[in-house]
Amino acid sequence: MTVSVVDLFCGIGGLTKGLEFAGLDVIAGVDIDETCRYAYEMNNKSKFIQGDVSSVDVNQIKELYSKGSVRVLVGCAPCQPFSKYTQRYRKEGHKDEKWKLLYAFANIIKGVKPEVISMENVPELAKEAVFSDFLSFLTDEGYRFSWKIVYCPDYGVPQKRKRLVLLASLLGDIELIPPLYEKEEYLTVRDAIGDLPVLKNGGQDREDSIHCVTKLSQINLKRIQQSIPGGTWLDWDEDLRLPCHKKSTGKSYGAVYGRMAWNEPSPTITTQFYGYGNGRFGHPEQDRALSYREGAILQSFPKDYKFIGEEESFNRRKLGIHIGNAVPVELGRAIGLSILKHLKEMGVGLSEE
Repeated sequence: MTVSVVDLFCGIGGLTKGLEFAGLDVIAGVDIDETCRYAYEMNNKSKFIQGDVSSVDVNQIKELYSKGSVRVLVGCAPCQPFSKYTQRYRKEGHKDEKWKLLYAFANIIKGVKPEVISMENVPELAKEAVFSDFLSFLTDEGYRFSWKIVYCPDYGVPQKRKRLVLLASLLGDIELIPPLYEKEEYLTVRDAIGDLPVLKNGGQDREDSIHCVTKLSQINLKRIQQSIPGGTWLDWDEDLRLPCHKKSTGKSYGAVYGRMAWNEPSPTITTQFYGYGNGRFGHPEQDRALSYREGAILQSFPKDYKFIGEEESFNRRKLGIHIGNAVPVELGRAIGLSILKHLKEMGVGLSEE
């Protein structure tokens, strides 16, 4: 038998690429954002289908699968409604429209009835009623499932990201493979980006158009020059500190305007990682913020992953969102290996093709 995978909310293909690396055949990715098509199709063997998962025809999804294959459905519904940042500013009683996307995912599962499912999201989702509803739905549909909060360095991602990973199967018990790396083996910022060409403030590499950085203002240039790897704004001269730093609440924002440390995994790469003032996104050594390529590599994308055409100018804000929202590729690989291990344990003989 063969295994066929469809990736919902596929974005630019982080999960798809990881599943490919594991040896799975991803037939198609579905996403509402047409601007993801180039990166998705240029780097993966699967086709990109532009569509809204909340209204897509379930029969269209069913028809994507190879006849007689083990059908796998994976997806990472946009996680902003569940993130710590969003929850901090969400008004009481407000319900983000994107919450409905997890229910839409459940609706497609019900219509397709794939043998195996994977769902990845932010850890905060586990505390929400929509997640409890999703688990109850899986039980009612006959799925055995497991889920856990994953620390991404355990699976080869050079980033201190935590994610919720759920696996479900109609065939039997399924779970994520054990960690592949011990703490002392974690990939570091130096391992990931230490060999990239040096960039000046506001500079761009001649050979790689997305290895470029946003230019820092003069005051931020002074701030980063006084920043040490892993340090805080307390390392700066008094006159460089922001008004918020002088308040008691400012003490909890030590990572903002910080430098990364070479010899440990990076902080979580957000959709605004390219902005020095948006987190600990200062380069460990050079007086600048991270480049877009560096952010992508810290998300464990291959160094040659193509995000834009050679002659194409790009929307920097959009590219930041694409990279920051992606499933880390190496986490995707671990999910793929877990699915293959499960199928083997269930006695499903798979084709070598």
